[in-house]
Amino acid sequence: MTPHIEAKKEEIAKTVIMPGDPLRAKMIAEKYLEDYKIVSEVRGISAYTGFYKGKKVTVMASGMGNPSMGIYSYELFKFYDVENIIRVGSSGAYTKDINLYDIILVTKSYSDSTYAKAQNGFEGNVTHADEFLVSNIEKNISKKFFKGMIHCSDVFYRENHDFKELFEKGCLGVEMETFALFHNAKVLGKKAACILTVSDNLETKEETTSDERQNSFTEMIEIALESIKGEE
Repeated sequence: MTPHIEAKKEEIAKTVIMPGDPLRAKMIAEKYLEDYKIVSEVRGISAYTGFYKGKKVTVMASGMGNPSMGIYSYELFKFYDVENIIRVGSSGAYTKDINLYDIILVTKSYSDSTYAKAQNGFEGNVTHADEFLVSNIEKNISKKFFKGMIHCSDVFYRENHDFKELFEKGCLGVEMETFALFHNAKVLGKKAACILTVSDNLETKEETTSDERQNSFTEMIEIALESIKGEE
């Protein structure tokens, strides 16, 4: 038990699928898990542990932003002995060549966030996904997808957002949680990865609705679940 998770240690699986949205976590559990139960409900962030094709897995939301992801991923890695966290989330695309509902497999996260510096003094701007998890996920993607660096922002509503400059740096798009997740995994000797579905495009101004983001991004969820190295 931690300040933010009330589950018993044995109630959390070694692999956690982690969307940002608590309602997406609920949808994943109800749609894909067998014999699941709610093992934590602190602050309305429910954790669901059940079985996917015989493999034990926990689904739990991270909330929005690096600080929230930082809390939940750290507690899961440090105090619940979680070995793998796979984030499944949404992303804004920085180029018209990436369409709504396209899949991005993240290899590294670029950010100007101070999360890592405050956490342990790390002053770099890039954190990395685990190569083994990325490779395992990639094997389960059967359609065209994009693979590379994502921009992880602490700010959703940015004034004078120069996303073209970030695209030139190599960022395919933007989200808000990978930098802290990858950093915590590195610090604690664990594994983390991220699959994103494009929810909007900053160049074309196309976007999905909140309901579509909550309920329709099932392809990345199925990819994550198929790739897990869960407990029997």
